[in-house]
Amino acid sequence: MFLCDIGNTYLHFFCRGKMWKEKATQITKKNHDIPIYYISVNKKNEKKLLESHPKCLNIENYINLDTIYKGLGIDRKAACLSIQNGVIVDAGSAITIDIMQSGIHLGGFILPGLDTYNKLFSNIEVLNLNFNLNVSLTSLPQNTRDAISCGCIKSIILMIQNAAKNDYIYFTGGDGRFLSKFFNQSIYDNTLVFKGMLKALQKNTEGLL
Repeated sequence: MFLCDIGNTYLHFFCRGKMWKEKATQITKKNHDIPIYYISVNKKNEKKLLESHPKCLNIENYINLDTIYKGLGIDRKAACLSIQNGVIVDAGSAITIDIMQSGIHLGGFILPGLDTYNKLFSNIEVLNLNFNLNVSLTSLPQNTRDAISCGCIKSIILMIQNAAKNDYIYFTGGDGRFLSKFFNQSIYDNTLVFKGMLKALQKNTEGLL
């Protein structure tokens, strides 16, 4: 069985504990007898997957999360489904922060990701500088690069701290490992979405491929 999380840039695959990503234009051939269970936030990339493999099933309707949040993305739902209690931070081009309590999704926040923050200054010549990821967050910056880096990174850290309070934090996504190092009660796990998908599949075995 293959699991696939279809994003806007890559298709992320998971099988037998291994995870990898592929571009929609370069999907590798897989054993056609093995089904692919997927979720998707991109219709064009989803179509590419369906064209490449005969046994594909969108399991969005199987991922049921107890929440009143309107418009919660299917990838966020899957990640939240994998955690009973705690805060889930998915740090990609956008950073999503979701709070789970006793299996119930209480709500969440969305922030620009590190790279998106960086691009906000791209049209201002004197501020168009790459972040210093090693900048001190406890002392006053003494140059423009450090000022931008500290301002953006610390704003993300403080938002997560405010949301989490004393709860455990689960980081995932491309910048998740970097952000997790600022928190003692945290773990980086890039398989949270797939764990949620597996949990949904285990609860719903009828009508599947």
